[in-house]
Amino acid sequence: MLAKVISGATVGLNCLPIEVEVDIAASGLPAFNIVGLPDKAVEESKERVRAALKNVGAEFPSRRITVNLAPADLPKEGPAYDLPIALGILIASGQLTAELSDSIFIGELSLDGSLRTTSGVLPLALLAKEKGLKRIFVPAVNAKEGAVIDDLAVMPIENIIDLFHYLSGNKKLAPHPKIEIDLATADTYEFDMKEIKGQETAKRALEIAAAGGHNVLLKGPPGAGKTLLARAFPSILPRLTFEEALEVTKIYSITGQIDQEDPVVRSRPFRSPHHSASAIGLIGGGAHPKPGEISLAHRGVLFLDEFPEFPRHVLESLRGPLEDGVVTVSRAAGSLSFPSKFILIAASNPCPCGFLGDTTKECVCAPGQIIRYQKRLSGPILDRIDLHVEVPAVKVEKLTSESEAEPSEPIRTRVQKARESQTERFKDSPLTNNNEMGPKEIKEFCKLSADCLNLLRAAVSKMQLSARAYHRVLKVARTIADLEGSVDIDTQHIAEALQYRAKSEN
Repeated sequence: MLAKVISGATVGLNCLPIEVEVDIAASGLPAFNIVGLPDKAVEESKERVRAALKNVGAEFPSRRITVNLAPADLPKEGPAYDLPIALGILIASGQLTAELSDSIFIGELSLDGSLRTTSGVLPLALLAKEKGLKRIFVPAVNAKEGAVIDDLAVMPIENIIDLFHYLSGNKKLAPHPKIEIDLATADTYEFDMKEIKGQETAKRALEIAAAGGHNVLLKGPPGAGKTLLARAFPSILPRLTFEEALEVTKIYSITGQIDQEDPVVRSRPFRSPHHSASAIGLIGGGAHPKPGEISLAHRGVLFLDEFPEFPRHVLESLRGPLEDGVVTVSRAAGSLSFPSKFILIAASNPCPCGFLGDTTKECVCAPGQIIRYQKRLSGPILDRIDLHVEVPAVKVEKLTSESEAEPSEPIRTRVQKARESQTERFKDSPLTNNNEMGPKEIKEFCKLSADCLNLLRAAVSKMQLSARAYHRVLKVARTIADLEGSVDIDTQHIAEALQYRAKSEN
């Protein structure tokens, strides 16, 4: 007898439907084979399914069982096929009769028949809704994750025996209540801008970066507050939109990093990989490509402390994602694309000892050491960073001052207002902030007066700006104008944007 159960496979950040076909032959020697490009975890499901069915009192057929995961040319990985395989065996062996054409199943089985946490539930729920399916059966611990999707019955399953009785009509099972996503709730942040003494120039640059989604390089001596500024940066970012929250949650669902008690990622991610991270760890990839740190930072912040200490080839691999907002991982079996629209916050010392140009402590580095250290950052990488900010050592007068700096909340309010104006500006396009503008949008939304053009012409000539740097100056100026509530870009906006270009271009 033949049984068919629908499941799904994750490809990149999306799911494709998988038809789990189970055939139990009337003749032939007893065997249990899984075909359809399964990986080791799928192969091992034979033993998990066999033990789970026996331990819940079901009969495991001593006949030739063939499981086909169709389409057969798509690699299958992970233990999520345990539940559909077990269900297919129950139906094919005549122990269960059920109509499953409107349902999709996912779940890893324990040996006692209970279901374990399984990654990738949210993308599968989105697939079920897209295909017009009515129900999705998932492990009970993952039910909240699927319940954020409208018009879909998410059925939580504790044990395969409960599913058996429900499909047989002997037990009622209620779908999980819909989870409402409230993104307007106040977030708690580890650091606040009011805790940082001085550094007004750096704070202003971070406010501009948060408002327009721009990349920032903080350069200064050790202990000046670069890391603290970066860690306080999430406290001034605008809140996620519903669409952005779903994008981020999908990434974390696929990588198995979801908190099942609160499955929706409500705040913008903050990722801070160590400088020993590999290119695959940062960009993504592997034998079965998975998102890297830049995709886990999607719609959030990627903080690279000790920027020049990262291997040169790792930093160079950031060029494409910084420009395009997407990273494509190519392998012999095919290519996968992962989103990578993040704000890069990089922190660097000016030299190996860190005190080059410092007024309080003398640099002890030889000229050759300084040149080699600074050459670790290539021109193309620096050109893709919009805001280059000097972070000097904080004077003791400011450290001991009783006066408090401006808190994050009013800064975040200004940033949110600027982002709302950008949302209105780009309502007819897929863009979400000024940093994502291309030449076409820059021409449309960054119209300049004669005075602004004259200032820019002089700056391009004197500072030897590249075409990319020219466009980035315009985007930063557009953001500064948005923060001031100005419809047009004025000369003071252009002048401030030019101050943040790298000193090496001067």
